[in-house]
Amino acid sequence: MPHVLVAGSIHGSGIELLDTAEGFTYDYVEEITEASYAPLVPRADALVVRTQPVSAATLATAGRLRIVSRHGVGYDAVDLAALHRRGIVLTIVGDVNSLSVAEHAMMMLLAAAKRAIRADGAVRRHGWLWRNRLEAGEISGKRLLILGYGRIGRHLARMASGFAMEVRAYDPYLAAAGWPEGPVAAVASLTEGLAWADAVSIHMPKPDRMLIGAAELAVMKPTAILINTARGGIVDEHALAEALAAGRLAGAGIDVFEDEPPVAESPLLGLDQVVLSPHTAGLTAESGERMAIASVRNVLDFFEGRLDPALIVDTGPR
Repeated sequence: MPHVLVAGSIHGSGIELLDTAEGFTYDYVEEITEASYAPLVPRADALVVRTQPVSAATLATAGRLRIVSRHGVGYDAVDLAALHRRGIVLTIVGDVNSLSVAEHAMMMLLAAAKRAIRADGAVRRHGWLWRNRLEAGEISGKRLLILGYGRIGRHLARMASGFAMEVRAYDPYLAAAGWPEGPVAAVASLTEGLAWADAVSIHMPKPDRMLIGAAELAVMKPTAILINTARGGIVDEHALAEALAAGRLAGAGIDVFEDEPPVAESPLLGLDQVVLSPHTAGLTAESGERMAIASVRNVLDFFEGRLDPALIVDTGPR
């Protein structure tokens, strides 16, 4: 009888799925730390894990473990080499939150353009006459560059087109594999795209080197807006803060950080032309339920011999 360890709070629908699955038992630890679930790993045949690390040290005690199912699509905190050495399968949940992330990016773009943080502060701090400075802008008719034209990027392109934005995308993988048909054209290079855009939204995996640093920010228009809902470390946060403070960039929306939560000294925290959120772009009530069900379903399907191969992560040498 396979025993499942659910590490981290998940939507109740995922737990209900385990309750109704015949031939499975489980432990459920709602705290989201590695230390909280590590003592239960030795008896687990499967691990459903949120964002907490899955380290080699913890895996060394997991003598029965056969599958790690990520409650999401990222796996930066999982020791892939340790899984590979042990032959433990790693799965992700597939397309359950791309729409949520795209909506969040669109919200941040609108909030940054409309100076929502400053507008809110003006009312709360009795600064009504701020309205006469005409700082809020429009996005209709403006140019949006999407970095990474996968599911999230395509959802965002569709939303932006509803605001009459002109959309282009940068995606080296798709450029090599064959650009998809549709109204969104590829830019020739990142530099060209950054110089062209009035707004940039990032939806790419974390590359080997920082994607947007001081040099890339210098290419962008001083009226431009930068949105990052992808991964922390893709954007140089200090260079971004300097550009914003100096007026070399108009605004930003940041959902992901190099350090999470960001350190108290982060210069982004003191800038009211930046819209911030605590890595919640993919965490809606609806997507949370979909992730819980999908991550548990991956475990059940694995032991029942019908796991979708497309959801298995290659943990081999990189």
